[in-house]
Amino acid sequence: MVKTIEKWRQPIRIAIIGISPPTLSAVQLLILIGCGLVGSALIAQLCDVGDGNLQVVLIASSKRFLVYSDFHGIDLPLWKRLLCDDGKDYSHFSEIQEILYRASGNDPALLVVDCTASDAIPSHYEDLLNHRVSIATPNKKGVSGTLDLWRGIVRSASRAEAIVYYEATVGAGLPVISTLQDLYESKDQVRKIEGIFSGTLSYIFNEFSSGTVKFSQVVKEAKQKGYTEPDPRDDLNGMDVARKLTILGRTIGMDIEGPPSPNIFPIDSLIPSVLVNVKSGDEFLAGLPAHDAEFDEKREAAKKEGKVLRYVGSIDVPTGTIKVGLETYHLRHDAI
Repeated sequence: MVKTIEKWRQPIRIAIIGISPPTLSAVQLLILIGCGLVGSALIAQLCDVGDGNLQVVLIASSKRFLVYSDFHGIDLPLWKRLLCDDGKDYSHFSEIQEILYRASGNDPALLVVDCTASDAIPSHYEDLLNHRVSIATPNKKGVSGTLDLWRGIVRSASRAEAIVYYEATVGAGLPVISTLQDLYESKDQVRKIEGIFSGTLSYIFNEFSSGTVKFSQVVKEAKQKGYTEPDPRDDLNGMDVARKLTILGRTIGMDIEGPPSPNIFPIDSLIPSVLVNVKSGDEFLAGLPAHDAEFDEKREAAKKEGKVLRYVGSIDVPTGTIKVGLETYHLRHDAI
């Protein structure tokens, strides 16, 4: 999986930044699963690139998919209308798999791009790989799922000489994963991984630490700007950071069980206990101001030490210690 990753790294980067490598000659067929915000953005980038070597031949939403019998490329600028007019309903991903496996017998250069955020598609990764269908994904659910699932994905990719490309699961597509893979393959010893792995929490604590604004107000404004999930608790519970640490640790050979939970390693949730089970994100935001004093105290305590609050994830590799939570740092610390 790691050694053959360059085969698909270039095609995916073409889709993102429009660079055509001289080694790319054969047509690469893309299967796009999930056409929400991420999937739609990828389609828009592919439209802008306009590279004939990259052809999207199947697009699937959660209920409907579009593919032509001869597997020719979809006219991407018209994809929404075509999906509506020419698409077909489906109830299970296995229906799409059957189509892919018939096509892979004639052309093995198939790449499934999983732009969903669910557990459903990652549960099929092993079977896809066993049929020599490669995978690229920003979906963290597969590579941070159970350890058995992760091992199965690695085993299937290696055996079938297929590729799982998951750079976009951590670092918003920056070369974090590939850098760690290179270090691990060259037998360099990674001793510690530490950083701010949530853009949402980075924004929240940069704003909160810079003045006297209330924590609840910062969270509310972050949601209004579209920086948080529809329910901010999905950012504040720390699980996104925990998943990213699980992925990074596994990338350098650590056997980390998943999905991550406080029972596996400490995850410091920022959600007040009385608000954990409220019914909606709006109800959560309405109740959060009652807890502003708790966050004010933490901010003032940090200021007295000349520090700021940051939500950080860290892995101490020699000891196997993994932590996710709120820490205090000097402004010039490398991790922030």
